[in-house]
Amino acid sequence: MEITQILGYFGALVIGIILGLIGGGGSILTVPVLVYLFYINPVTATAYSLFVVGISALVGAINNIKKRLIDFRTAIVFSIPAFIAVYISRKYLVPAIPEELITIGTFVLTKNVAIMVFFAIIMLIASISMIRDVKETSEGALQRIAYNYPLIIVEGLVVGILTGIVGAGGGFLIIPALVLFAKLPMKKAVATSLLIIAIKSLIGFIGDIETLNIDWYFLLTFTFISTIGIFIGVWLNRFINGKKLKKSFGWFVLIMGIYIIIMEISR
Repeated sequence: MEITQILGYFGALVIGIILGLIGGGGSILTVPVLVYLFYINPVTATAYSLFVVGISALVGAINNIKKRLIDFRTAIVFSIPAFIAVYISRKYLVPAIPEELITIGTFVLTKNVAIMVFFAIIMLIASISMIRDVKETSEGALQRIAYNYPLIIVEGLVVGILTGIVGAGGGFLIIPALVLFAKLPMKKAVATSLLIIAIKSLIGFIGDIETLNIDWYFLLTFTFISTIGIFIGVWLNRFINGKKLKKSFGWFVLIMGIYIIIMEISR
């Protein structure tokens, strides 16, 4: 086994540990690990990421169902447009993107480079949401906001399309939407977002099964290691301040996003 593969499987463990520690964000490292350590094509990497993200979120969602933290009404309203959008994106939109998008002289913007740059931009946006101190809205303030079905549906469609293109969970977009448009307290919003992420990611992956050749042995091994990391992260959460770690991880994701943009454009 090559050193990059060893680092890749270690990366899978780290992804799970971060998910277990801070409840999200770790999955955004899945695509870079698959592309730069396992040398997997970005389109296939985003597909694999959907599966890893979906299974990881499902583990967290099951735990939150036991704790009765999930608002199923909100999850259903948000999930339906989200999984429709992500399935269509993976089944039709991504395969329809031409291999060469822009050619200017000797410069050629390829599909793979465009996907990685777009993914890096999503990483930058996600990092900002992790670095910023988000103040929890009080229960009283939440009650004054109407349950806005149209905006929840629109947000679901937008998140579904983004998830379909880059293979990330999109929790940094889902959680604010649940707080603002569905009146959910922060803990319930985080818990409900995991169920939404699990549903839309796994259904989106179904679109890839029909269009890509899946290396199931590798994918299941990677996912299994990541899931072990989740349980380690949950255990470590007793001893480590999750909020401080989230901000530090946000800075790491920011640096990674900038690095990916520079690396891909320099190619």
